[in-house]
Amino acid sequence: MINAIIVDDEPLALDVLETHIANLPELNLVARCNNALEAREVLKNNKVDLMFLDIQMPQLTGVEFLKTLSNPPLVIFTTAYPDYAVEGFELNAIDYLLKPVSLDRFMKAVNKAMEKLALQRKDEVAPASNDNAEENDYIFVKADKKLIKVTFSDILYIEGLKDYVIIRMDAERVITLQTMKSLESKLPQNLFKRIHRSYIVSISRIKAIVGNMVEITEKNQTKHLPIGKNYREELLAIINENRL
Repeated sequence: MINAIIVDDEPLALDVLETHIANLPELNLVARCNNALEAREVLKNNKVDLMFLDIQMPQLTGVEFLKTLSNPPLVIFTTAYPDYAVEGFELNAIDYLLKPVSLDRFMKAVNKAMEKLALQRKDEVAPASNDNAEENDYIFVKADKKLIKVTFSDILYIEGLKDYVIIRMDAERVITLQTMKSLESKLPQNLFKRIHRSYIVSISRIKAIVGNMVEITEKNQTKHLPIGKNYREELLAIINENRL
């Protein structure tokens, strides 16, 4: 979930952006602010990942306000004046939306922000994940009244089924009573990626991305696993890091 705020002195512009945000389940609107001073208070008291910031405002312009922030969230500028685009990008804005903002253009800007946030969050957890991976290359799971050792490199993918998970490997499968969330927390994040509420895949076992499907070879047969819309951007960010 991405926490967002809107900063704009025009009520109609606020309404349009609030409506667009409501159409995207991955966005959570924390506040709508009429000026930079209101936004400053919201940023002080809330975790904000993304700010939709108007440029032309009284007291402080969006550009002036952004320059006062020592640790700003990601910013998407909104304005009725295209002449400010260059200055906006010089301040490392994710995108620049020209009013009136259409839904499709809004979604493209949000996708850019999601990719950026996914990379930032991956960098934040990578050191811990890598340390964990160096310590162990396996886990023990309880199944058939015993503890079974499962080596990470043997795992193709993991499938969730209500309160059970199925760990699928080249030569066998292990069914254990636990949740996907619990198992996901025990896997090194540099080796595995959740792609759907019901699937976690081994990144090294991905053969291809075909539309909204991940292609994996299981027992000499091609298996297609769905990519959930809430997981697609983070998966593609990982793929793009190694893309030619």
